[in-house]
Amino acid sequence: MLSLPALLVCIGILIPFGTAVYYSTQRYNLSFPQARAFIGLENYTDFLSDSAFWNTIEVSLLYTFLTVTLELLLGLGIALLLRKPGRFNNMVSILLLLPLMTAPAIAALMWKLMTNPNFGVLSYLIGLIGFDDFRWASSPSSALFTVVLVDMWVYTPFIMILLLAGLRSLPRQPFEAAELDGVPRSFVFFRITLPMLMPYIITATLFRLLDSIQQFDIIYAMTQGGPGDKLMVFQVQSYLEFFQYTNVGRSAALLMVLWVITYILSNLFVKHWLKLRERAHGHA
Repeated sequence: MLSLPALLVCIGILIPFGTAVYYSTQRYNLSFPQARAFIGLENYTDFLSDSAFWNTIEVSLLYTFLTVTLELLLGLGIALLLRKPGRFNNMVSILLLLPLMTAPAIAALMWKLMTNPNFGVLSYLIGLIGFDDFRWASSPSSALFTVVLVDMWVYTPFIMILLLAGLRSLPRQPFEAAELDGVPRSFVFFRITLPMLMPYIITATLFRLLDSIQQFDIIYAMTQGGPGDKLMVFQVQSYLEFFQYTNVGRSAALLMVLWVITYILSNLFVKHWLKLRERAHGHA
């Protein structure tokens, strides 16, 4: 009885997954249903010579690397500042969670208005310091910077709260001993705090990695993958293939490639996390 809900969830996941695998082996365009046929791996082999596909991989991985890295560094920094429990720190940590309560698509639309070159408040503010014609998401040179900035605003609180919980749960004895011995703070951070916090860091990174590489809401709401194909990540490309070009087979194949990349990356992080846990148990 206890395993029945998990079984139902598994079935609910496998049915659409199996359907996507099936469609990815089809030449299936809704505009030409009479031409539908089984083509095996042809959709996948076509990707090998498709420059747009390799651009999608490059943009997706770059976006994921930038957002996860910057959010991890910023979230860790904020968590360290709010480490000590107290009324002020608790209040600030709650206020910092407000962006996380905003739907990513709504947050993207808010930022789209604020960064509008004609009447946006952020465009006005940076104009005061000399950036009079900064185009934000409408320029190929700054589009990636803009969407990464929005992603950081929305999701940094998520990493911050996970790492803050980890910091406050660490045992006090090693830190008290280091303080009594007069150990420098940099040594304490890199040799005590960081290794003990590493399981929390890997957990937070894994959650953000899986979410960031599948990003759709922020990028589509702000640029629809543009300008040009500057922000054409997997989810946006697959969405356009299905709803704009009605190419079901290619859309499904793109999602299958995304699943493979996600599976490989998540397994690497999980294996590293398991090694850290075994090492911690060995020391214990």
